[in-house]
Order: sequence, then structure tokens, then C-alpha cells
Amino acid sequence: MNTNRITKIDENTPLLLLAGPMFFELLLNTMLNNVDTLMLSHYDEFAVGAVGNANIILFMMNIFFNVIATSTTVVVSQYLGAKRFDKMNMIYTLSIFVNFIVGAILSAAFCLMNPLIMTFLNVSPEMRHYSMMYLYIVGGGGFVTAVFNVLLQIVRCNGHTKIGMRVTAAINVINIIGNFMFLYGPLKYLEMGVEGVAISTVASRFIAVIVLLVFFYKTRIGRISILYLRPFPKKLLMKMVKIGLPTAGENLTYNLYQTTLLSFVNGMGNDAVNARTYCNTLISFAMIFSNASAMATQIITGHLVGAGKSDEAYKRVFKTLRTSMPITIAMASINALLCRYTLQFFTSNQNIIALGQMIMIVDIFVEMGRCLNMTFVCSLKAAGAYIFPLIMGILCNWGLGLTTGYFVGVALGVGVAGIFMGTATDECIRGLIVMFYWYKKKWVGKSVVDKKDVLNLDEPDAKTTTSAS
Repeated sequence: MNTNRITKIDENTPLLLLAGPMFFELLLNTMLNNVDTLMLSHYDEFAVGAVGNANIILFMMNIFFNVIATSTTVVVSQYLGAKRFDKMNMIYTLSIFVNFIVGAILSAAFCLMNPLIMTFLNVSPEMRHYSMMYLYIVGGGGFVTAVFNVLLQIVRCNGHTKIGMRVTAAINVINIIGNFMFLYGPLKYLEMGVEGVAISTVASRFIAVIVLLVFFYKTRIGRISILYLRPFPKKLLMKMVKIGLPTAGENLTYNLYQTTLLSFVNGMGNDAVNARTYCNTLISFAMIFSNASAMATQIITGHLVGAGKSDEAYKRVFKTLRTSMPITIAMASINALLCRYTLQFFTSNQNIIALGQMIMIVDIFVEMGRCLNMTFVCSLKAAGAYIFPLIMGILCNWGLGLTTGYFVGVALGVGVAGIFMGTATDECIRGLIVMFYWYKKKWVGKSVVDKKDVLNLDEPDAKTTTSAS
């Protein structure tokens, strides 16, 4: 393995060097997530709801894919920080191989259970065919998404964050062109509206995987071969599963919690539901920078912890917060000030706009807490402390967010803004708790890489070790 091709990441790495490309990548991803819905809305109203139903299942599938993808970020970052380049090809191969197998099994399972899933979701007869076809195609190609997720984390951890931005932009373009061809263009005569959109989605992701593989080899990040798994690294795989499962559990419990809050909002009338939906669209753009900063800091923290630089990692995370928090507050505040006008892009209903204004004011506090959470939780995971965020997520989501949201929003009659007050309470208090956990350095000593495995490439003996790969 050529170590000269590895981008150096340490305590002096500028935040924006990694976070900048990730910001644009997340922005493009947010846009991509709405492309199918937007284009289908002009094709068939039943198709939009059908794809929405299918996406609920696909999102659950993606949570399982992220078990290995999330742990790949931690393991790759720490081993690169420890300069154990002789282990990297084995780690890359293991991550891609395992996620491919998991993806293939889940793809087959969800396709086989498709009719049962539609019955369980009580999908209407008008939407059932569309939902099933979309799930057969996109779900059947789920293994492509599984491999894409891992490859993206690998190139990111090696410092190549711009490739993620470029690939995501390419996915958007390919997906939009494919959608247009099937819905309104030369392939319209095939009458494969929803099926065509699904094919475009899978095809764009498959092309992205090819591009990432070419980039992986062209930049000499490493090599992938089944030979690197002999003997099979069972202990490392178990470490990765132990890191990834709590993160998957955290994501799952958070989404169940949000689904329960949605059930409260559904009881408040259509205007409340629509206000929440429109505001969440605006909020998704406001939280992108803090999310990108947290992801970038996770990579930097992993490198520092792997290198045994706990003090530098400790200081670096607080340094990130001093950058991301003011920008997050500014973006949320701008959102609140302009929402009276931006909400008019979605609706002319003045009641919805009034409800939206209240939501966006409360969201300033939600984003403050979310910035704390994302920054410190991502850093704790990068340091190997992955259980504590899960425990705090469960306790605060259900013990604070749900109870406060119900009490203020439903019992006191504040409405949908009261539900968001519950979320703000959850995010802020949980954010302070995980910040205190980081401050007390409870995460020190939980590194995936043992101290004896940390190499110094400046020493003559270490150079001979790295050349073996």
C-alpha cells in the first residue's frame, strides 16, 4: 500500500477542508431525496404516496446497511491514525464483503416479503401495485446501496471528501435524466412510470459504486481481495458489529420516537400536519452545516484517537463546536425570520404559515441542541464510546422528548409547536449530557486500536512494516 497517497489528517486539519465538501454532498442528498417525489407528483398522485410507503421500508433496510458503514468510519479512521497501513486492505475488503452479503440477503428477504409488507402497511389498492414494484426494484438493488455506503466512508476517512460531493452530484443528474426519460421523454411509451423512476434510482447508485471503485484504485488508497480475509478476521468483525449495532439501535429508536410524535400531530388536524411537513423541509436545509461539521470531526477524532492523541482530540472537538454552533444558530434564526415568506412557496393557507412561524422559532433551540448532540455523539463514536450515546438517546427521546411534547403540545393545547418544544428539550438536555461526558474524558481508553498497535512512520522499523502491504 502506498502511504504517500493518504491525505494526512491530524489536529491541524482545517475543519472546512473536510466539512465543506460534505456540506455540499448533504445538500445534494437532501435534494435527491425529494427528486422522485417532486417528479412523480406531476405524473400520478397515487404514485407519490406509493413511493412514500415503499421508502418507509427502504429506510429501515438502510439502517441495517449502516451497521457496517458506521463502524467502517471508526475503524478505518483509528487504524489510519495509528499508521497501521499493513491492516488497511484487510479492513477495506472485510467492510465491503460483509456489507455486500448483508445487502444481498436483505434485498432477497424484503422482495420475498413484499406482499406481506404491503398488507401490514395497509397500502390502498390504488397504491399497492406501485409500492410493490418500487420495492421490488429499489429494494432488490439494496446491495448496491450497501456497497456504496461503505465505499463512501472509506474514501472520506482517507481525506477524499470532495469525491462524495462529486459523486452525489452525478447521482442527481443521472437520476433526474432517467426519471425524465421514463416519465415524460422518449421512454414514456413503455408506461413504466414508477418502475422507470425505480430503475433510474438503482442505475445511478450502481454507476456511483463503479466511480468510487475506480477512484479507490486510481488514488491507490488500497486494494480489495478475498485473499486478505485469510484467515478470516473474526475478532475485527465482532468489533465492527459492536460499534455499528448501537448506532443502528440509536437511529431506530429515534425514528420510532419521531413516528410517535407524528401520531400526536396527526390528531391536531391537517393544517398541523402540513405545517410540520413544510417546516421539516426548511429545517433539513438548516441543519446541514452542523451535520457536515460533526461528520468531519468524527473522521479527525478517529485519526487522533487511533494515533494515541487523546488530548488533541479532546480540544479539537470543542474547537469544532466554537465554529459550528454560531453558524447553526445563525442559519436557524434566518430560517425563523424568513419562514413567513419561504412557507408561501408551499402554501397560501395563513393558518399553516402562522403555525409554521411558531415551529421555526422553537426550532432555533432544537438546532442548538442538535448541534451539541451531533458534534459530541459523532466524536464519542469515533473514540470507541458507542454505548453511552445509545443509552442517552433512548432515555432522553422517550423520557424527555415524548413526555414534554405530549404534555405541552397535547395536554396544554399548545399544538404542533408544543411537540417541537418536546424535541428541543430532548436535544438540548441530551446535548449537555454528552458534552459533559466528553468533558470528563469518560471515552479515553475505549479505542478500537490497542496502544501496542500504534506505529510511528518516522522510525526506520515502522517503514519496513508498511511496505509489506
